[in-house]
Amino acid sequence: MIKKRIYRWFVTLGLVFLASSLNAQEEFIDPPSYEIASIPFTQLTGGIVILQAKVAEYPDTLNFILDTGSSGISLDSTTVDYLGMQPEATERTIRGIAGIRKVSFLYNKKLHFPGLSVDSLDFHINDYAILTAVYGVRIDGIIGYSFISRYILKLDYDSLMLGVFTKGTIRYPRGGYLLKPTFNKLVTQPLRIKDAKTISSRFLFDLGAGLCMLLSRDFVEDSTIINSKRKRWVKEGEGLGGKVDMELTVVKEVKVGPYKFRNVPVFIFDDVYNVTSYPYMGGLIGNDILRRFNVILNYAEGDIYLSPNTHFHDLFDYSYSGVELYLIEGIIFVGDVAKGSPAEEAGLKEGDQVLAVNKNFSQNLNQYKIALQVPNEKVKIVFRREGVIMEAEFRVKSIL
Repeated sequence: MIKKRIYRWFVTLGLVFLASSLNAQEEFIDPPSYEIASIPFTQLTGGIVILQAKVAEYPDTLNFILDTGSSGISLDSTTVDYLGMQPEATERTIRGIAGIRKVSFLYNKKLHFPGLSVDSLDFHINDYAILTAVYGVRIDGIIGYSFISRYILKLDYDSLMLGVFTKGTIRYPRGGYLLKPTFNKLVTQPLRIKDAKTISSRFLFDLGAGLCMLLSRDFVEDSTIINSKRKRWVKEGEGLGGKVDMELTVVKEVKVGPYKFRNVPVFIFDDVYNVTSYPYMGGLIGNDILRRFNVILNYAEGDIYLSPNTHFHDLFDYSYSGVELYLIEGIIFVGDVAKGSPAEEAGLKEGDQVLAVNKNFSQNLNQYKIALQVPNEKVKIVFRREGVIMEAEFRVKSIL
């Protein structure tokens, strides 16, 4: 009889503990996340994501880059002037690969997407003329942490749709991998790079960078990771503050979580403004790698979930022409021409007005850039210099 009473006591006690546990779970579990908007996006060179939205009461539809490498949200200074907005001067500064500058602010503004309005946003003002010139599409601003951190975002590069979900519990799809990066407005993720040796380091997770990887020269030289016999190609890059000289080469392997990429193009730059905070970070991983996954950004839980998509096995861009093209006020110009490059040997000079590439007179910058991204193919450029129409022909080299 005593044994039965003891048994019943233990059973009762167990049920009490079970009930307490269930009640605790019910009390503290967040509500399920649900979708509140589905926003279409377009892609530019290097996988750059462009979202369209309207600001405050203004009717103009603006182009924004979605950028995990931005710690806030911003508008282009020319766009602000065009809309007649009046920003407030501040002593705050922002930092990029090509400079540091003071910024003014527009406080407490709304951003309107199809099916979604986001309020209480503080936009800093910056000059994005160089980005407009590089991509050939008007860049009116950059959407970063201030927006991304409010929701769970699902980027689907197959359907070109951005799903915006409320914060809450979420079940990630099968067949992917969960990253647990470090979040401090910007996102840093450990990666492994292999070339002359194998190195693991932290890298900025940067959806707004239209390249595979950008490495600081300090990281490259201190780690001696890149094979000393590898050729490095002179290249010009663009970012916050203007243009910056870089070198382009290839590393044997980059590993993101369990996913490996072979023969990855990387840029090397002098991090004068300490954007990478070396040695805390070695550089950044850009969207020409990240676009090969459908990506879920869940800042509230410290999660980034990657699922390989149909672009996972896309070839990397191994082309090298040594010429940059810019669209300025509707006209395509030759920008920087690297010394010793195919473009320089063919006679192209900075400031030449490009009329056609391979008999294509459309003045479509994206099409011209695609034509220059085919290694070992001949390219013919028709251009105007000082009123005289001329031609330059050269073969695009491969960096592989």
